[in-house]
Amino acid sequence: MNPYKLVVIDIDGTLLIRADEISIENKAALAELKKRGVAVSLCSGRAIQAARSVINQLDIDGYHIFFDGALVTDPAGRDHVYIKTIEDGIVRRAVQFAHENGLIMDLFTATGYYAERESWVTDIRRDYFKIIPTLIDFSRLPAGEKVVKGTLVVRSAAEKAGADKFRQTFAKELHLSLTKTPAYADVDFINVIAAGVSKRTALDALTKRMNVPLEQVMAIGDGPNDVPILSAVGMGVAMGNASPDVKAIARYVTEDVDHNGVAEAIRKFIPEPG
Repeated sequence: MNPYKLVVIDIDGTLLIRADEISIENKAALAELKKRGVAVSLCSGRAIQAARSVINQLDIDGYHIFFDGALVTDPAGRDHVYIKTIEDGIVRRAVQFAHENGLIMDLFTATGYYAERESWVTDIRRDYFKIIPTLIDFSRLPAGEKVVKGTLVVRSAAEKAGADKFRQTFAKELHLSLTKTPAYADVDFINVIAAGVSKRTALDALTKRMNVPLEQVMAIGDGPNDVPILSAVGMGVAMGNASPDVKAIARYVTEDVDHNGVAEAIRKFIPEPG
C-alpha cells in the first residue's frame, strides 16, 4: 500500500535538467503518480508565470507553492489557499536601499512581474524563465497591486556584499533565501519575502486544504530553502547535487538532477504495484 498521498517537488536544481526541459524519465514517473491518484505539487521560488511551462508539460492541476512559500494557489492564480504580501512601507524602503547600494531588485505580485529598466537580469527572466517584465518606476506600481516577492539577483563580489548588507538591514522585517539554478551557476537569486514565510508555512496551508497529514507527504529538493519541508514530511529526499547541509537533514539522498533523481526517488518509495 502506498504510504504517500502527496509529492512536493522543487523545480530548479531538482526537476529541470535545462531551462524548461524535463527528462523523459521524470515525466514518466510523475505521469504514473497521476495515474495512480497521487497528488503532485510544485514548490518553488518561481513566480506562477515562470512555472507555467513546467505545469503544462506535466499536465498537473491542483495547488502549487510559489514565491518560496508566499503564495499557494492553482495554476491560474485565482484560488489562493495562502498568500502573504510585503507591507507597502517595507517595499518602499527596500527599493530605496537597492537604489542606494547599486543592487538590481525586481518585484512580483501574484500575477505580475515588474522591473525598473532592462538589464542582464531581465534578460535572464526573459530567456530562461520565459517571463516578460512590465517596466515601471517602482514608486508608481498600479493601485491595489500588492508585492508578494522581491528578488535580488547578484553575481559580482560587490553585489553579493550589498545583498548581505540588505539582509542585515531588513533582518527583522523580511525573510531572504538563496536559490540557484545550474544554468547560471555564478548567479545568486535571493528571494525577498515577508518575515515568517517559508516553504514550510506554505506546505502547512497546502496539506490542511488537501487534508493530507505531513507523514503522508514526500518532498524532493536541493536548496537551503527546501530544508524546512524536507525535515517536516514523512519522506524528505535531497538531490545528489544538494549541499551537504541539505543532504544531512534528508531521510534519503537520490541521484543528481542530471541523472533523474526525482524519478529514482519516486520509484524507490512509491513503486508501481505488482
